[in-house]
Amino acid sequence: MADLFGSSEVKVEGGHRPLADRLRPQTLAEVIGQSQVLGSDAPLTVMLQSGSLGSLIFWGPPGVGKTTIARLLADETDLHFVQISAIFSGVPELRKVFDAAKIRRQNGRGTLLFVDEIHRFNKAQQDGFLPHMEDGTILLVGATTENPSFELNAAVLSRSQVLVLERLPQADLERLAQRAEAELGRALPLDAAARENLLEMADGDGRALLNLIEQVAAWKIDAPLDGKALSGRLMRRAAQYDKGGDAHYNLISALHKSVRGSDPDAALYWLARMLEGGEDPRYLMRRITRMAVEDIGLADPQAQAICLQSWETYERLGSPEGELALAQAVTYLALAPKSNAAYVAYKAARNAAKQTGSAPPPKHILNAATSMMKDQGYGAGYAYDHDAEDGFSGQNYFPDGMDRPQLYQPVERGFERDLKKRLDYFEKLRATRKT
Repeated sequence: MADLFGSSEVKVEGGHRPLADRLRPQTLAEVIGQSQVLGSDAPLTVMLQSGSLGSLIFWGPPGVGKTTIARLLADETDLHFVQISAIFSGVPELRKVFDAAKIRRQNGRGTLLFVDEIHRFNKAQQDGFLPHMEDGTILLVGATTENPSFELNAAVLSRSQVLVLERLPQADLERLAQRAEAELGRALPLDAAARENLLEMADGDGRALLNLIEQVAAWKIDAPLDGKALSGRLMRRAAQYDKGGDAHYNLISALHKSVRGSDPDAALYWLARMLEGGEDPRYLMRRITRMAVEDIGLADPQAQAICLQSWETYERLGSPEGELALAQAVTYLALAPKSNAAYVAYKAARNAAKQTGSAPPPKHILNAATSMMKDQGYGAGYAYDHDAEDGFSGQNYFPDGMDRPQLYQPVERGFERDLKKRLDYFEKLRATRKT
């Protein structure tokens, strides 16, 4: 794959060299962005200064410089650079790479092996790197767009340092655009708004930005374009979204926490981001209903019904009209009073159930279905609550000998405020009945 300043285009002697290839940095100091790994006190700088560069895993989205940095690390450490892609390589190719690295090592030269899309190798293939990493045959630098914690073997991770490379912010994209203009020898024919739109279209991907700039620079126009004219000539880059990867889990987490934080604007934004990325609305409806149960609970019992109604509405209308029902449910949940008291009480009840094992219910609340059971005391002393004063007997319903726990503790919000009053009232009656 091409790197941040590289291209998948083949160079032709005397032919066109893509702008991205012409702007490829020659030193680490020329790399734009990624100060968190390349800054003065950042990990890579410290490793290089101490002469202790170890195996690395670069985790980040496309077009942020993973390949470029790996290539420059080889230059900085005088290692032979070898690049392979897990998409196109198998065991035979890996064996050839390792054999060549061994010969190179015998001749006094080390090898930096850069593996693009390393997460696409299976467990056995990843295990194949280990002996060559341990004996110094290769210094492994892997690149992945997926979370290494989920996609890479623990053994590989334990022998490597994971460095996170981030999508380029607008300021770094602007620096890259200025460098491109200097290389081209002219300014882009865009007004300020159109230039801003161009940077946004790149969506944090430096390689994508350079490709867009090359297209714009080739246009023959008399006056700078405004934002509307630019949008008419260029398609906005599709947002990065993988329904089975990090983006999926990160965005649903953002949606859930925005609802929990009572921010309808943020919740609607993340909902829209997921829908724009192609997320299944049914998955979203399931998660939204879960939010009603987990984070709103009995503070607003209607919230769950709103979600189920919205779900049914979506099923009847389909997309795109039915997605408005999802938006309404999300808005309602964000503004509803919040309580996880029932959720906490349920988890506490599960824990209490595990601790008490097979303790039976007290006999007075067991039905005496046979005379033998009646002789054993089943049902003896049971107080029928409807016959009791206030319709409340105050009897014990926990196993004999078990201290009465207080599992459900409603909050002073929404409908649970009324439930708390009822709970306090019953507690007073219970104390009175005992007396």
